[in-house]
Amino acid sequence: MMIALIISVVALVWTAVLTYFFLKLRNHYHLLTANVNRKTLEAVLTNIVRDLHMAKKDIVQLTDRCATIEKDGLYHIQKIGLIRFNPFKDTGGDQSFILALLDAKETGVVITALYSRSGTRWYAKKVVEGKGAEHDLSEDEKKALKVANNIEVKS
Repeated sequence: MMIALIISVVALVWTAVLTYFFLKLRNHYHLLTANVNRKTLEAVLTNIVRDLHMAKKDIVQLTDRCATIEKDGLYHIQKIGLIRFNPFKDTGGDQSFILALLDAKETGVVITALYSRSGTRWYAKKVVEGKGAEHDLSEDEKKALKVANNIEVKS
């Protein structure tokens, strides 16, 4: 008799738990399908699937576009090094400078401006992968490349 009572109580508790989860699921279903009949529910689901496929295509296109932008970004100026100095003893201040403008592959240009009492002279040298392409770089221009690459430069 005691075993029958225990089995009945367990069955009653189990039935109560299942009823709770069933009612929760039923309420959730009614929230999802409120004001929707069978035809419109099918249309809603079809639209959701169609939108999902479109979203997947858009994600593929955006991923490709992002890869293209990242690849193109390697060729933009990313590293800048500036050194000011005084090349001549008869002029005051550090009015001359070297400016290095490089991309991610250390390709770009080094611009040197030498200030003197008679005027300012400008020089530009092409840099390819950290080295002078058509003309050798001076030591100061190499220092500007190091500054552009955040490498510590000893004076």
